[in-house]
Amino acid sequence: MYTLDELAGMTEGSVQSLLFPEEPLKLYLPIKYTLEAGGKRIRPLIALASCGMFNDDATQAVNIAMGIEVFHNFTLLHDDIMDNADIRRGRPTVHKTWDNNTAILSGDAMIIYAYELISKCEPVILGRILNIFNSVAMGVCQGQQYDMDFETSDKVTIPDYMEMIRLKTAVLLAGAAQMGAVAGGASDENSQKMYDFGIALGLGFQLQDDILDTYGDPATFGKNIGGDIDCNKKTFLLIKALETAVKEDKKKLVSLINGRNHDKNEKFQSVKEIYDRCGVKEAARAEIGKYHNQAVAILDSIGVPEEKKSAMREVVKILIKRDR
Repeated sequence: MYTLDELAGMTEGSVQSLLFPEEPLKLYLPIKYTLEAGGKRIRPLIALASCGMFNDDATQAVNIAMGIEVFHNFTLLHDDIMDNADIRRGRPTVHKTWDNNTAILSGDAMIIYAYELISKCEPVILGRILNIFNSVAMGVCQGQQYDMDFETSDKVTIPDYMEMIRLKTAVLLAGAAQMGAVAGGASDENSQKMYDFGIALGLGFQLQDDILDTYGDPATFGKNIGGDIDCNKKTFLLIKALETAVKEDKKKLVSLINGRNHDKNEKFQSVKEIYDRCGVKEAARAEIGKYHNQAVAILDSIGVPEEKKSAMREVVKILIKRDR
């Protein structure tokens, strides 16, 4: 049985032990820069905690966990270019520190390295692990495309949005949980349950991210708040406000979204005031509660000793209540 602190230590130690060549410097230095910035490491932690639920040796999933973490960080490099983001984890993004081409190429190298790490799992499960990872990776790309499509669409519904974040965010958490379970020797039924658990957890995780981007504290969030509003991102908050706002608020919100000459800070404050009047933060929290309950119910249904679930239960609590 592992405690959450033990798994966190294993995760961080494994990340810091990843080795990259010294040359070409501009290919590998941005990768090191990205990985050393820390972050929540939640995806590898989920993989290790899931493995530990079914196996006394969670190190069986270390290479898988590291592959997932490297892949996740690759997506951040490319996402930050697409979003023209300045700050990630409290530091300038890779494309701002170097340039777009460097961030693209270093990200590409990270994909290859992620596959190299994942392929180091036990040969008997390699085919299954790669099938899960390939499905997850393609889902993330599909979700990112939907996210970009939504920026120019005025017909995005809450179900549309939930499907997009299922792909862009939740499938990677789900894949981490499922691959960790497979590495730990879980049955097909239990590994599928861990995937379903990860989907519920991931949906709640992204909804919390939506809230934090508008209502979070920049000092703890790790990046500037208001980015979603500035870029007119179709988040749960915006879609819900457009659905529920009274006539004058809806008219003003549409004007703010479609306008090009609004002062950034004034736009943020105006949109936030409309969100407050519509109660969208409370609506999002209610949805988070629903997915939290789903995740807990799935964990409850898995027939392993309760003490083996303790680390994963702690992960759930941290993600649902996080402020960064």
